[in-house]
Amino acid sequence: MSDPDTGEHVTPVLDYPSPAGHVNAVRVDYDPGGSTFGTHRHPAGAYVYVMEGSVEFGVDDGEPFLLKAGESFFEPPGALHSVSRNASETLPASMIAFFVLADGQDATVYDHD
Repeated sequence: MSDPDTGEHVTPVLDYPSPAGHVNAVRVDYDPGGSTFGTHRHPAGAYVYVMEGSVEFGVDDGEPFLLKAGESFFEPPGALHSVSRNASETLPASMIAFFVLADGQDATVYDHD
């Protein structure tokens, strides 16, 4: 779900069958100062790799943390993704998120419409 008003641009990049269902990935590009609006969850978890810039993440009740280009992390299934934003007000940032999904499972569930 892209939200140009917040500077977030989401592009599907792959969706392939797997023994458990399918593997899905999206590219998320943030304009300088861009962010994901509101909170969301990844029911199957998420594998995230930052390609460009730096992105600040907040998961569940943990302190927000910063990932720079070339760094990655795993977000556990169902965790509350409370912060996802470009850490820079002047440079863009990009990441890719992979999801291993069961048939019919959504990669992302937003806490807003």
